Amino acid sequence: MTGSSERDQRRSEQLPLQFTHDSAQSRDDLLVSERLAAAVSIVDEWPAWPSPVVILAGPVGSGKSHLAHIWRERAGAAEIHPISGSNAATVAADGPVLFEDADRRDFDETTLFHVINAVRQHGRTLLMTSRLWPMSWSVTLPDLKSRLKAATVVEIGEPDEELLAQVMVKLFADRQLYIDDKLLSYIVTRMERSLGAAQTIVDRLDRLALARGTPITRPLATEVLKDFGSAVPND
Repeated sequence: MTGSSERDQRRSEQLPLQFTHDSAQSRDDLLVSERLAAAVSIVDEWPAWPSPVVILAGPVGSGKSHLAHIWRERAGAAEIHPISGSNAATVAADGPVLFEDADRRDFDETTLFHVINAVRQHGRTLLMTSRLWPMSWSVTLPDLKSRLKAATVVEIGEPDEELLAQVMVKLFADRQLYIDDKLLSYIVTRMERSLGAAQTIVDRLDRLALARGTPITRPLATEVLKDFGSAVPND
């Protein structure tokens, strides 16, 4: 009987997962902290960039994709994937281009070299995002190495607790939800320091509270944090 009850509870908790929530992604929704200041400035200063190629480097969940989305909308940039046989260089000659997750996606070194050359020759701009600095990429083509060394690299650090708290307040507000400062502090001091983690935790709390018909409480937060792999003391 207990097993059946637990299954029913888990089934009911899964029902709201069919719904999705789109968080705001505009420049006005961006929370600027010291760790993001340089990256935000480079986006705001476009097209007056110090070099035609800019690389945003930072850990997962640091805000690279949010900034890339803002820049893509502002610049009217096309997304490219520089693989062999693609028209990436032709697209780059026509206007601004974006290549995300360069260190995690296979790319053809010669094609990327031609993309950068097209950008330079035609007065265009290229924004790339990466978890790692380009010197850590597995690049063997000397000419491409030289081009990457000439790029402007802007590093984004891990978010601090103050920024995570601000982000979570915004994410809850996007859902028309409110939690008190003590509960927010409890969550932020125990979670992984990434914007991706903040998004996941808020989403999970929202869905579980909706499924169970309860407010967001400390026990619920503890449950979600433990499911997320966070170290939560038994207090």
